Order: sequence, then structure tokens, then C-alpha cells
Amino acid sequence: MPIDKLNPAAAAGVYAQTAKVAQGAGVGAPDGGSFGQMIKKATVDAIETVRAGEKMTADAILGKAELTDVVEAMTQAELTLDATKVIRDQMIGAYQEIMRMPI
Repeated sequence: MPIDKLNPAAAAGVYAQTAKVAQGAGVGAPDGGSFGQMIKKATVDAIETVRAGEKMTADAILGKAELTDVVEAMTQAELTLDATKVIRDQMIGAYQEIMRMPI
């Protein structure tokens, strides 16, 4: 559809409806918070997951943890780190795309 045929009110309505659906599905910022708050919470959660993996490894060295628990914790930490890197790359790509837009 050509841009001159778009109705801004209809676009705003679709955006509001999509936001409602996303909030109901647990997508987006928790508790209606800002994007920055959502990123901060995700970062803190990722750091906690990695630290839990490190602690489990240290416990295994001391003989306080089972090998399966260590493998599970380290796998979770690795997946969290991989997901964090992908999100970082996507955010940098989006920023670069915005910076290339003509003003």
C-alpha cells in the first residue's frame, strides 16, 4: 500500500492492539515497564545464570555437586551467553540501520 494511503489512526490502533496481545503473551517489557528496564532485568538474569554455572563448577571441584548438575548449569549458562550475544548483535545492527537512514 502506498504511504499516502495509510491512515495514521488505523496504524495507531493496530499498534495498540499488537501491544495488548504482546503483553498478554508475556512479550515485551514486564509490568508495562520501559524497554530499558526490560533489558536491565534480562542482563541481570543472564549474569545470575552464568554465576550459578560458575558456582556449580566450584561446588563440583569441592565434591559438593553431581556431574549432571554441573553439566546442566554450564549448558544453561552457555545458552544464556549465546542468546545475549545474538541480542547484542541484533541491537547493534538495528542501531546501525537507524544511523544510515536519511534525515
